[in-house]
Amino acid sequence: MTKIHVIVGNETLEAMLDDTQVARDFASLLPLDLTLSDFHATEKVADLPRKLDIEGAPASYTPKAGDITHYAPWGNLAIFYKPFQDSRGLVRLGEFNEPMDALIQDSAFAVRIELAD
Repeated sequence: MTKIHVIVGNETLEAMLDDTQVARDFASLLPLDLTLSDFHATEKVADLPRKLDIEGAPASYTPKAGDITHYAPWGNLAIFYKPFQDSRGLVRLGEFNEPMDALIQDSAFAVRIELAD
């Protein structure tokens, strides 16, 4: 597993990426500066610079609060702050190790995601 930091303003949140091909592909993009926006009052989403390699990944995933995922059909990052239904094309990348209150904002906001030291 790979530890990452999600930096929102002056707050740093810790998360872990799974030991999977798609999570390693995501880690290869880091560091990333993204703008997260709200989607369906359930998740924060941002476009990635490219789609991730999902070869060998399950066809669907049922996300829970704190999950970091990739929605393959759109090629975006999706961070869930509420649980959601099983979704075809959704691939888990990892999860937050701690509360993610800094991500619960009404408007779009900048984040930096980087590998932890």
